[in-house]
Amino acid sequence: MIWEELDEALILTDIDASNYSDVMEIMGREFVSNGYCKDTFVEALKEREAEYPTGIDIDGFGVAMPHTNITHVNKSAVGIGVLKNPVTFTHMGTDDEEVNVKLIFMLAVQDPNAHLEKMQAILSVIQDKDVLAKLALAKDKKEIISLIKEKEMA
Repeated sequence: MIWEELDEALILTDIDASNYSDVMEIMGREFVSNGYCKDTFVEALKEREAEYPTGIDIDGFGVAMPHTNITHVNKSAVGIGVLKNPVTFTHMGTDDEEVNVKLIFMLAVQDPNAHLEKMQAILSVIQDKDVLAKLALAKDKKEIISLIKEKEMA
């Protein structure tokens, strides 16, 4: 379950970013400074996002799930970012379809076989638009963990 693995140090609220590159810098630095990822993580996130976009439109609500190759990861983690204002990401599986993203689920996956499993766990949480709306308004890290726990335990 995602909620059991969440580290409050990787939950950021009111992120002030003007583009996806800012988001990668702000959130990625937390992964690096807390020992989850190597110094190469942030740049690798940006490169991967440019080639393989991670934006998702869930009934008009924008979410992104940036991640990168395991070579940049020391230990697995999931980070959550709530943006102060939506930032444009490219929709997953397209080259030019834009998504205004408000919520970020950043992944650092050490086991290549766990990658899809983590993404599926996140998708099961974010497919609930009510949960997304509550997460987008959350200002407290413990509240974010609690909302995800409630959804996963339901």
